[in-house]
Amino acid sequence: MPAIRSVLPAAQPLERRNMNSWEDDGVRAAVQATQRRRLLVSGLLTEACVSFPVLSALTEGYEVFVVADACGGITATSHELALRRMEAAGARMTSWIQVLLEFQRDWTRHATYDDARSIVETHGGGYGIGLAYARDMIKPT
Repeated sequence: MPAIRSVLPAAQPLERRNMNSWEDDGVRAAVQATQRRRLLVSGLLTEACVSFPVLSALTEGYEVFVVADACGGITATSHELALRRMEAAGARMTSWIQVLLEFQRDWTRHATYDDARSIVETHGGGYGIGLAYARDMIKPT
């Protein structure tokens, strides 16, 4: 995906053929090689490609966060049911804006400020409008 490649040029995609990426030896080995026990997951089909590896990772003792609004379901109901199933199994739900702001930490981190603010202004609704207003209208004296 060009949009992802543009911001993560060093990331190596992992080819797989099954819906549950956790059942793919290469994917699981890559996750295990990080030696991290906390996963952040999103994907294209909440009901399968997200929920299956999340449920599998949970059974192996991983702490899993699902970026719920960065996943898509066939219907709103099936998406919600898959989220509820993962949450009942121990996954924690979060949102893209919460992930972005947690990475940014605060607005004094200048190295990532412009990019993070741009994402929020473009996709963050009222919060994005507020950031743009603060940037353009509030001048410290």
